[in-house]
Amino acid sequence: MKRKQGYKRGYPVALLVGFEDDRAVLWQVFSHVVKLQFTVKLVGSRTDERALHVFYESVVDALRPALREGVRSVVVTAPLKTTHAADFLGYVRKHHAYLSQSKGPNRAVFAELAGSADQPHKVAELVKTPEFRKIVADTTSAEADHIVDTLERQLYSIGSGSVVLYSLKEIEEAVYDRDWHDDSGTAYLMLTDRYLGDSRDKNRIHRLLQISKNKKLKTRIVNAETPAGRRVSQFGGIVFFTTPAK
Repeated sequence: MKRKQGYKRGYPVALLVGFEDDRAVLWQVFSHVVKLQFTVKLVGSRTDERALHVFYESVVDALRPALREGVRSVVVTAPLKTTHAADFLGYVRKHHAYLSQSKGPNRAVFAELAGSADQPHKVAELVKTPEFRKIVADTTSAEADHIVDTLERQLYSIGSGSVVLYSLKEIEEAVYDRDWHDDSGTAYLMLTDRYLGDSRDKNRIHRLLQISKNKKLKTRIVNAETPAGRRVSQFGGIVFFTTPAK
């Protein structure tokens, strides 16, 4: 009997939020598939400022788990002739400026695209469009550049509580043998898609990624052909670093 092939979703790339008149549908975009994450319903009317505030806060809360794991690219969509996406982004800039303006570790990269993303077949069509692919490429590249900028700063501040490792064995020891808390600073694990694809022991790499995720470390897989990917490739394709607790 032929063995059934395992489900292949790939690695996290971005978050997609599809706004409609009465709800927002959140999807996680992986390198091979898109998965439904959550649906947030608007209780009340869009003309009710209090109801809209609660709605937007619920959307931000629904984004937090993936953002904490290190997925920092967010594509926001809404049907043509509506301002739902722009209204939400305006709310984020006003009430959650740390997500859209800060240069700190919690920064996310937002982009807006016209179109509906409330049903699987609509999302399947949307993610195949050149516009969506370009937006994701641009936002993930900007996000990766920001993380690499943080890495560069740590390279010049070793001895002040920062750690930079690029040996797989040392990275495994650092991740597996330590409990990471908020007072430990922010820890990042960054590797290229080429490093992952060419690895002779993918199970070892996937285990490292899963345990890093379980320990709330920020993990990112970047395109090796981007500027950020080329910089990580100079470390052998993988790098782990920390920033001191503030």
